[in-house]
Amino acid sequence: MKIRKIEIVCFALCLLTCGCTHLTRQEEMQLQQLKGYGVTIDRPIGSFEPPASPAGAAALNILPGIGNFYLAAGNGADSSHTLYGVLNFLLWPLSVLWGVPEAAVDANTINKREMLYYYQYDPQGKVELNRAGIRLYR
Repeated sequence: MKIRKIEIVCFALCLLTCGCTHLTRQEEMQLQQLKGYGVTIDRPIGSFEPPASPAGAAALNILPGIGNFYLAAGNGADSSHTLYGVLNFLLWPLSVLWGVPEAAVDANTINKREMLYYYQYDPQGKVELNRAGIRLYR
């Protein structure tokens, strides 16, 4: 019976570590282009504000899955984090080991994706990039 619990925990750990939010290759290339112009999450052009706090998400994930629910709600939400939050809730307190760093990394990835969307699709973001002389390719 004890072996069965270990197998379940190992399976859940593998599932949760493979479930991090990722950027596509195209998004990574566009981020590199913006970085070449000096635009990063830490130094955006204009009025862009990151929607998720990596430190806040990590701190909230000390509680059972709350950091993942934070990432699944609000601006820039990634709904897949609802499932991660439920799994972290069920495996708490062990889930703190992988949930805290995972939430911080995923919040940063969500912020990067939202920054790209802001500059590509939001009219205000496009105007801000055009004023700076930066053009993202499609």
